[in-house]
Amino acid sequence: MAGTVRGSGAGARARAGGEADVGGAGSGANLLALRSHNTALVLDLLRRAGAAGISRLELAERTGLTPQAVSKITARLRDRGLAAEAGRRASTGGKPRTVLRLVPEAGRAVGVHVERDEVRAVLVDLDGTVTGERRRPLDLGAAAGAVVAAVAEQTEALVAEAFGTGPREAGAASLLGAGVALPGPLDHESGVLHRVTGFPGWDGFPLRDALERRLGVPVVVDKDTNAAALGLAVAGEGRGGSFAYLHLGTGLGAGLVVGGSVHRGARTGAGEFGHQVIQLDGPPCACGDRGCVEALCLAAVARGDTAEAARVLGAGAANLVGLLDIDLVLLGGRTVAADPEAFEAGVGAVVAARVRRNGLPEGAVPVRRAPTGARGVAEGAAQLLLAPLFGRGDG
Repeated sequence: MAGTVRGSGAGARARAGGEADVGGAGSGANLLALRSHNTALVLDLLRRAGAAGISRLELAERTGLTPQAVSKITARLRDRGLAAEAGRRASTGGKPRTVLRLVPEAGRAVGVHVERDEVRAVLVDLDGTVTGERRRPLDLGAAAGAVVAAVAEQTEALVAEAFGTGPREAGAASLLGAGVALPGPLDHESGVLHRVTGFPGWDGFPLRDALERRLGVPVVVDKDTNAAALGLAVAGEGRGGSFAYLHLGTGLGAGLVVGGSVHRGARTGAGEFGHQVIQLDGPPCACGDRGCVEALCLAAVARGDTAEAARVLGAGAANLVGLLDIDLVLLGGRTVAADPEAFEAGVGAVVAARVRRNGLPEGAVPVRRAPTGARGVAEGAAQLLLAPLFGRGDG
């Protein structure tokens, strides 16, 4: 499962640490340095085993590592507080085997979803469980300094509730950092925003660097749709295959997972789904073009025509199915959540028609609601820090 780690800023610099000595007094930075292939394999199996745990012998069998290598890795993980004994299990011969489990509270990350009108922050442990949440209204069109302050204040308050201190001090304990997801386009690797649709004043703003200076911990910035797609992939959606997550809220975008990994493209700009033109000389879009899926879809929503909004969204989804031959379409976002059955049925009907024309069997490309709910983007944003610990290189 391990892959090439892509990222930026302090998070990427820490991720480049490779096989680090993680014994003794640890820190959030040392956790980031754990991101090596073999350690990731072991951590992922510990996570998947849950509270029941897994033995060292099973770890060796499933990873292909030698028992000696597994013992060395698990000893380091136990010294760091990431693994603990979960009891003993009868063996087929000899003494009972000690089983180990992941310690979820040994590492945590903040995930922040910045919408055009709201900011939501969650604190997530190594097991993916949300242990804290905050949200407040936000005007993305306000001055950059005001928006950065609002995001930082929500993060600081969330960390203070959990750690009794600020992010910088918590980073010296077990806080890995913060993942921030917001509308694109943006450069994931540098953490610099581009011309966010409807908010051109953000073009060129170094959001990652500004937040790292304020918070004193690693920050990773990505598009909201990519973060949500990562969270879904980590949770097992698509089973290592390909799917598209379509997010319809105050805007429209897509997160693409190909071969089990988030596909960002050569310039990390993939997934600008809402700005594909499907009606030449159609109504103007905030992006500056005309006849975009987003403009048509949001206009239908504004006049209360959910069926037409779903049909338009379905046309865009069918284009993706035809272009990328994806296996699954997942729908999310607050607008979908307001009438999920209508969107599921409407988008599903258009995609099914395309699938039939392509000669595929009925149901070959299912369309359904994403299971993550309102905080799915924020949880996915936390996985930008957490997922590479477990061998997911698309964090």
